[in-house]
Amino acid sequence: MTDKPCRVVLQPSGLTYSAGPGTDLLSAAAGAGIEVPAACRNGVCEICEARLLAGPALNTRNQQHIPVSGRLMLCRTFALGNLELEMTAVMAAGENQPRKFQAKVVDVRSISHDVYRVELQLPRRRELSFHAGQYLSVNLPDSDPCYFSIASSPSRPTIELHIQASPDWLSAQNVIDALTSGRDVTIELPFGKACLAAAPEEPLVLVAAGTGFAQMKSLVDYLRETSYGQPVRLYWGVRRHEDMYLRALAQQWAHEWPQLTFLPVVGDDEDNDWSGHHDQLVRAVLASGMDWQRVRVMASGSPVMVYTLLDALLEAGLPQSAFFSDVLEYAPRD
Repeated sequence: MTDKPCRVVLQPSGLTYSAGPGTDLLSAAAGAGIEVPAACRNGVCEICEARLLAGPALNTRNQQHIPVSGRLMLCRTFALGNLELEMTAVMAAGENQPRKFQAKVVDVRSISHDVYRVELQLPRRRELSFHAGQYLSVNLPDSDPCYFSIASSPSRPTIELHIQASPDWLSAQNVIDALTSGRDVTIELPFGKACLAAAPEEPLVLVAAGTGFAQMKSLVDYLRETSYGQPVRLYWGVRRHEDMYLRALAQQWAHEWPQLTFLPVVGDDEDNDWSGHHDQLVRAVLASGMDWQRVRVMASGSPVMVYTLLDALLEAGLPQSAFFSDVLEYAPRD
């Protein structure tokens, strides 16, 4: 058996992870945050099945080498070298197909002067698969869908949303009014390509404006469940101190998770318009002095903020392929 970590590639998703010596492939995948179908706790076998496309692997049950093109169970396989496996049940980031569900409203509570935390429960939660950082729509009768980032990790039994609502934002206020009525609501998910199906290999820079923090919360909660060990820098920009509705939580992350650095950016200026506030957030990100050729950036906020940040980082040397935001998909530039 090799004494070095082996690289495992899952096809057709293209997801990769490392399997250390003496670690079965299923446990190693879980450590990398890759969702592999398994039901070992229920005594059901033959679910985490894959086909060996290339590389040496050992069946830990009979201590036999597995032939190329042979079937294997990840839970009882060790990598003896770099492997390539076929496992169609594992989806690449953002490739899950959206589906509609009836969700039960578990809780709606105000967490700031204009932001509500919503908790939804699905009767068939095991049927739902999404990736950290994706979003959903709330579909009310006779209304256009309203889209909100999922603020919880995919492993959570319930779904968390952060909804900014006021009389000025009629659609969001209508959603809050409907949810607080206690009736079930139709949701559709998942949406979005700016997400994680596995822990990345490079350091992460997370940039959020306003309730864009919800997407970052999903990403941080997910990464903390994995063996991810790279540095994470979280920037959260708001206009006023009271708009940073979960600042204590972000500070708690930074205290409990050594690789995370939390950098709040507060305009705190009544005369500061949103464009000026976004410039301040972008300047704070650029001031980090990071090697922009070696990081991944994930951004959540308005199109103005996201494209201002993108242009500045590209000029600073960030490859465009290392910048992820759902804005690029739903509000593309000409």
